Amino acid sequence: MKYLLDLVRDHKRGRPVGIFSVCSAHPLVIEAAMQLALERGTPVLVEATSNQVNQFGGYTGMTPAAFRDFVAGIADQVGLARGRVLLGGDHLGPNAWQDQPAEEAMAKAEVLIEQYVGAGFRKIHLDCSMSCRDDPVPLPDAVVARRAARLCAVAERAWQAAGGEAPVYIVGTEVPVPGGAHEDLAELHPTTPDAAAATVAAHRHAFAAARLESAWERVVGLVVQPGVEFDHHKVIDYRPDQAVALSRFIEGQPGLVYEAHSTDYQTAANLAALVRDHFAILKVGPGLTFALRETLWALADIEQAMPDVEQRSNFKDVVLDTMRAEPDYWRKYYHDKGRERFDQQYSLSDRIRYYWPHPAIQAAQARLLANLERTAPSLTLLSQYLPAQYDAVREGRLANVPRELLKEGVARVLRHYADACAMGAA
Repeated sequence: MKYLLDLVRDHKRGRPVGIFSVCSAHPLVIEAAMQLALERGTPVLVEATSNQVNQFGGYTGMTPAAFRDFVAGIADQVGLARGRVLLGGDHLGPNAWQDQPAEEAMAKAEVLIEQYVGAGFRKIHLDCSMSCRDDPVPLPDAVVARRAARLCAVAERAWQAAGGEAPVYIVGTEVPVPGGAHEDLAELHPTTPDAAAATVAAHRHAFAAARLESAWERVVGLVVQPGVEFDHHKVIDYRPDQAVALSRFIEGQPGLVYEAHSTDYQTAANLAALVRDHFAILKVGPGLTFALRETLWALADIEQAMPDVEQRSNFKDVVLDTMRAEPDYWRKYYHDKGRERFDQQYSLSDRIRYYWPHPAIQAAQARLLANLERTAPSLTLLSQYLPAQYDAVREGRLANVPRELLKEGVARVLRHYADACAMGAA
């Protein structure tokens, strides 16, 4: 991961540069990110989470090696050199097995780490912040750090066996919940400098005790809470004035920047401010599939408004009927009776993203896109339902083709991240 090591060095020298991480397994999202990387001459960082991709398949059904091949196939299709695709593993640790005793969960986490690194993932987030079944709540920093060092030792052995570039690591104990907050949020306080210092000290000590000093030199990121988050219908915006002390703390830590999770839905100005304040690695996931859903919903509305469609896809109804029939991915998250259908569609936590691979939904989506390929949406309908894409079509920057319209919906979000990170800038 020479690119990330060099980027961190540049940032520490005073350049406000960063990188964003695409945390999604949706092929159109990944394709849009790769096309942007191709246009701007940059790498693209794609990350999988331990719930999404693991040795048992995760909720995508993919092992780390299968996900690597899946991403490589999209790169080949787009024409992006595989060497410009950086693979990362997010929340790698006992997260997927928290309901089991700690030793059993950690044994599974060791296999997880070994498979990720063996498959070529080289940005590794060592996340042991969660309590397992027989753990106290919360876990002390020292326990979290000791477990992270244990997994780092596995990663180092797997890298030495596999060869290639050495992994870089992300650590931290104040790790936001993957996928956004489950509760209604009113206010959020950034991590204190003292807490950040204690986390760094605990991990440095644990790595030294495990004789992992050389690996510690490749720890490039610390996960803290910068004061950003989102719940179902609200966004907590970044407040630079509240993160001044935290920002100054990392300036005194050689080789370290912050990694910011849950940056989805932040404004372009907020993203740029985060990078300036040393949150140089920006994670985004649900915000991208939310933009994809918005565009799919708009295309479905366009199809319904078109007068000469012989067999409509009824796309929205198929999706929502499937979610109602198979509620496992949203039932624990949407609690307001009578609002479930609203939340299924419009919640910022975007639980709908788990349903896109469903065969019935894929069939309806294929019919929707085929209908709009057969008869392109009129400019009047584009203007009504997809005004940003309308402008791009009128200016000759975008083809009036459903797949391109979809990817543009995602790319509009990604450009904010690329601009904030100064990726592709002179």
